[in-house]
This record gives sequence, C-alpha cells and structure tokens, in this order.
Amino acid sequence: MKNQKLSDVAMGVAVAIVLVVALAAEEAWAHKAPHTREQLAAFDEVFMAEVRTGDALFHGDPAVEKALGVKLSSTGMACAMCHPYTSDTHPHEFPKFQEQMNEFATLRDMINWCVEKPNEGEKIDPSGRAMKALEAYLYWSNRNSKLDPGRH
Repeated sequence: MKNQKLSDVAMGVAVAIVLVVALAAEEAWAHKAPHTREQLAAFDEVFMAEVRTGDALFHGDPAVEKALGVKLSSTGMACAMCHPYTSDTHPHEFPKFQEQMNEFATLRDMINWCVEKPNEGEKIDPSGRAMKALEAYLYWSNRNSKLDPGRH
C-alpha cells in the first residue's frame, strides 16, 4: 500500500513537471505581446504593396513582369481576361483535386498551370516574389470568403 501511495505521488509529480515544462515552452514559443498600431500599419503597407504588384501581374503589366523577371504570357492574354472579377479564381477552395491538371493541386500549382497552358508563359518560381504577389492579390480579392478547401 505504501509503495502504491509513493507511486501515485511520483506520478503526480511527473505530471506536474511535464505541465510546467509545457507551459513554460509555450510561453517561449507563442507571440504574447499585442501588436502596436504602428506595427499593424507597417504590416498592412507591406501586404498592400504585394497586392498592388499582384494586381499589376494579374492584369498583364509588362513593366512589372520585366521587373520581376517573369513572362506570364506569350499569347497576349492576361489572367484578368479569363477571370475578370478575380473572385472566380476561388483561392479559398484550394488545395483540391483540379480536373484540368488531373491531380491534387495547390493555388500555386493552378496559377502555374494557367501561366503555362492557356497563356503559354513561363512557369513562375513557386517561392518567388511574383507568385507570392499573385497569391496575395487573389486572396485579397477574395477576402471575407469562407475557407472551403477541396470544394468545387
């Protein structure tokens, strides 16, 4: 009986130690301080600059394409010619199985498919600034849409 009580106490101490370590680690990893208005304004400024770049790319601005070293079309088509309202790109539905590609795809995969197939452009670096700007513009244009990955 005494060994059982000792075992129970040891187990309780072990659980307490694990909880204390977990809570201390969470504090070290979590962002606890609220952002200042100045920080939020700076974050928004950077985001909106990327949205404007993505908007220019989406609408076929050759100067922006040249500045970013991308060629989104060799047919004279811009993304906006097939997607005039941007919202019909449905970025909130990705990732999903994409029929045109016959595979499971991310939004970046779909952007590159459109660039390469209908627009006969050159594939964009998925981690490059042009892709991030296009993605920012598409998500911004669809803000307030409910995330619904996998939907068609």
